[in-house]
Amino acid sequence: MKPRTFAIVGCGKVGVTLAWHLAHIGYLPLGFASRRSASAHAAAESAGGGRVCRDPWEAAADADVVFITTPDGTIGSVAAGLAEHKGLKRGAVVLHCSGALSSEIIAAVRRCGAHAGSLHPLQSFAAPAFPENPFRGIIMAGEGDDKALDLAREIATGFQATFLTIETEHKTLYHAAAVVASNYLVTLLAASTRLLEGSGIAPEETLKVILPLVRGTLNNIEKRGVADALTGPIARGDIDTVEAHCRKIEQSLPDLLPFYQVLGRYTLPLAQGSVRADKLSEMADLLGRS
Repeated sequence: MKPRTFAIVGCGKVGVTLAWHLAHIGYLPLGFASRRSASAHAAAESAGGGRVCRDPWEAAADADVVFITTPDGTIGSVAAGLAEHKGLKRGAVVLHCSGALSSEIIAAVRRCGAHAGSLHPLQSFAAPAFPENPFRGIIMAGEGDDKALDLAREIATGFQATFLTIETEHKTLYHAAAVVASNYLVTLLAASTRLLEGSGIAPEETLKVILPLVRGTLNNIEKRGVADALTGPIARGDIDTVEAHCRKIEQSLPDLLPFYQVLGRYTLPLAQGSVRADKLSEMADLLGRS
């Protein structure tokens, strides 16, 4: 079968990474466009070829698959520009890589007879990543038109990722889940390290103290599931310890008390079945105080 051609509009960290890895699984680079010309040249260099264009519709013309990897706020306008300038061939697949937005943000490309979809790598990109494969073993979530989904699945498989189909109307909840698991984990550990510092542990030592516990917890979750991995005072129905925590946090780091209480309240349902209902109710009252 004739190799598919690709174009990338928006050549930041994700765009450059995609360029390299698409080329190395047999896709042919055709065109690159970016706000900064140097970024488009970097993407073309990483892919081993392809024209660098000033306008997105010049880069995308004649490509089988077009990736829009611009910031979320400009994805829709880029798609509208491609449609307005008839910069897509009929039957082309247009994919964006936003986790928060669905394929409907690029619905304009359908006016050219193209197919709209999204392919989101459930991974963070701090910098362009190659030759190591940052996609291997991760989830890549896709949604959109059937033809777009087929090609998104093909690309994810080529990257050695696990492809996950998301319903278009539920894309926002999918992204919210990712934010909670990744971004808010950072927030959680920031609060934990502050509490450790409050206990007298030097700031530079806090992560050394807490990360083995975090890794152990993740290991337990992987082996036993979320609910069965719960340990600690709420899982034991230890009201006295929870009360002591609240009292000491209120004295030492009062701004963290509501944070601790909210997390505790959302932990209570996980302890149902292992802790008596009256104890759970008492802890709910305790964790509801501000």
